[in-house]
Amino acid sequence: MNTDAQIASHLLRSRIGKICVAITGATHEEMIEKATEVLKETNFIEFRLDYLPKPLAALPRLKQFLLDNTATTAIATCRCEENGGKFHGSNNAALEILLKSAEAGFQIVDIELESIEKLPKNTLAHLREAGAAVIISWHDFHATKDLDGIYKRILPFNPDFIKIVPTARTLSDNLTLMRFLERVGEHANDNVVAICMGEAGIISRVLGLRAGSAFTFAAANLGEETAPGQIAARTLIETYRIDQVDNATKVYGVAGNPLASSLSPIMMNTAFRRETVNAVYLALQTSKVDDLFKLAREIPIQGLSVTMPLKQDVMPLLERTDPLSAKIGAVNTITRLPDGKFYGFNTDVAGIVGPLERRLSLKDAKVLVLGAGGAARAAVFGCRDKGAEVWILNRTAESAHKLARQSGAKTMRRDQLPKTNFDVIINATSVGMASTTGKNAPAAILQPNEINARLVFDLVYNPIETPLLRMARQKGIPVITGVEMFVQQGARQFEIWTGKPAPEEEMLRVVLHSLRQNAEGAESALPVGKVEILPPPQAAQPEPVVKEEPKITTVIKQAPVKAVAAKQTPAPAKLAPAPVAKTAPAKPVPVKVAVKVTAKVTTKAPAKKAAPAKKVVAKKPAAKPIKKPVAKHKAKAKTGSRK
Repeated sequence: MNTDAQIASHLLRSRIGKICVAITGATHEEMIEKATEVLKETNFIEFRLDYLPKPLAALPRLKQFLLDNTATTAIATCRCEENGGKFHGSNNAALEILLKSAEAGFQIVDIELESIEKLPKNTLAHLREAGAAVIISWHDFHATKDLDGIYKRILPFNPDFIKIVPTARTLSDNLTLMRFLERVGEHANDNVVAICMGEAGIISRVLGLRAGSAFTFAAANLGEETAPGQIAARTLIETYRIDQVDNATKVYGVAGNPLASSLSPIMMNTAFRRETVNAVYLALQTSKVDDLFKLAREIPIQGLSVTMPLKQDVMPLLERTDPLSAKIGAVNTITRLPDGKFYGFNTDVAGIVGPLERRLSLKDAKVLVLGAGGAARAAVFGCRDKGAEVWILNRTAESAHKLARQSGAKTMRRDQLPKTNFDVIINATSVGMASTTGKNAPAAILQPNEINARLVFDLVYNPIETPLLRMARQKGIPVITGVEMFVQQGARQFEIWTGKPAPEEEMLRVVLHSLRQNAEGAESALPVGKVEILPPPQAAQPEPVVKEEPKITTVIKQAPVKAVAAKQTPAPAKLAPAPVAKTAPAKPVPVKVAVKVTAKVTTKAPAKKAAPAKKVVAKKPAAKPIKKPVAKHKAKAKTGSRK
């Protein structure tokens, strides 16, 4: 590269942004329309010309677009099919399109390593003479292997940018890529772009910039991804706040599989932004605890939300858990203390027991729990701790019997359901989840004649209106949606990690907004503050959002709630109207004392009694005041003063 080319390359790097948005389309009109919209967010755009049936014919219109938007930095990419693209022609034909693109005003062209190795040696010179800087890129759609070897193959061509994109099959593959970036960053001139594709590679798309990647790629919109695992530009900017991620940013995440439909990242990142916490929360898709903890130790990750199938598997890798979590044998929350060790908690219990106790007394209530996994264990032990009689129904009878023995519960056969009445049925399985509602997934976990209860609680929150809840409504049975549990358990996690009160209203708002966007049909729109999307077909009315007072964590909150109308059918337990008085939330307690506090709050608190029909009962704290120093926070006007 001569001196003039070096100066031009340096000036180009100074004007490009950190996010390049990939534009696709079947016509040049569609591409220009999308690009015009993207310019509101960023001036750095990649046009995937290989998506067009006749790329050369579109160049005159694209040239005019660039002349009309002179602040735009545009990459022209025409990737051949053999290299993972959509262009049906040869390498020479693709090169001709790139040359014409450079002449049309594209500042950068992207050419694959495999292509340029087959083309004449003066190919880069011709591209630069046409007026464009050059990216030489390499993609592996199967694995993450010898990245240093690929880098050495590209170096002799002396391109303006080197783009290396493997596929993450494990979370640890992200570590491989980021270590590579750190190594080459010592002698590279800020010209290496490295990203892991795949659902497990999302962490590299957010943290890759601080590891040394020159920039990252994003999709124009959800559903228009040009590579597996690519994130929409608006999500990178608004949810992950990628422009603010630096070396001081703390990393948190949700770990499990699948995570494609998880709303934990948007809920938690919203909470961090609302409370001005320099942190980012990522989806860490894996089914292997060793893979997860290797990443957690080396990033390092400060806290984790744990979902299926890892809630029990993580237990042996924790330094310590609170007594209730140890009894349950599962955690959904992990925090990393300053000593680098991991401690476990179970905020699922608060998310399940709290909403139930707002509707009825659990003492002597008959409860059926569907499932025997981590969430089911929280439901069984939580209800048993409050004095409920619990039955377990699980697809694998052996797992149900084991959990029943451990918790003092009983098991139930499927054929007994039509003849058995319960106060509450709790679905603690994934049946009904958005990602499991394909052709082979069952429509509902129970049949209508098997739902004989006075209250149905589905822990699945996406979608809000699950098949089980819809069926319960059709029978006139009041329901509790999974959104209530989801937001409450997440709020407790936030407080454990940060020591700050969780912005529950904002967390609820963004979750409902996302679910409404994902829901099918116009019927999904509801005012913020309502949990249900569809009203019950019979007389039962939709119930308001309820914020329960969890007992598993160090922060206790109470929000106003209205009574839920219920059918008065005979049952051992009596549905009670929920209290309407506001209870001030407690001060958050530093994480170091959380292990001790949790035991007192959750395992020794007496069961609540049903509230009288026309009286407001003020709740008393379940544990004695803590003598250790606690963080002080100003209470918000809506929540009242803190105890």
